[in-house]
Amino acid sequence: MSPGAGDPPDSAFNADSSGTLPGSSARARLDATVRGRVQGVGYRVFALREAMALGLHGSVANMMDGGVHVIAEGPRRDLEALVERLAEGPPAGWVDDVGARWEPARGLSDGFSIAPGAHRGD
Repeated sequence: MSPGAGDPPDSAFNADSSGTLPGSSARARLDATVRGRVQGVGYRVFALREAMALGLHGSVANMMDGGVHVIAEGPRRDLEALVERLAEGPPAGWVDDVGARWEPARGLSDGFSIAPGAHRGD
């Protein structure tokens, strides 16, 4: 069958801007913004534990607008697992949306931390 107007673009089957294919073991960087009831409910500690359990490097911080910002690097498949866990969130909160942007890994230092954020409670 020849390609037609209803076919997905070729880019749907190729690597994204991180240069890695979904599900691959190649290193990538996740820049995620989490929206919902995610401040004051233990979300940063939740994200820290989940990222550490996956062996990822990066940080999590509150944002002034009430969201949470997560930067993580590691194997793409582990970052995808983190996105799934971020979407679940801790029991005391709820997640409306996880906006994920994929980039090439930049070589973050080892470990994962809670970073001071823009929220005045940090």
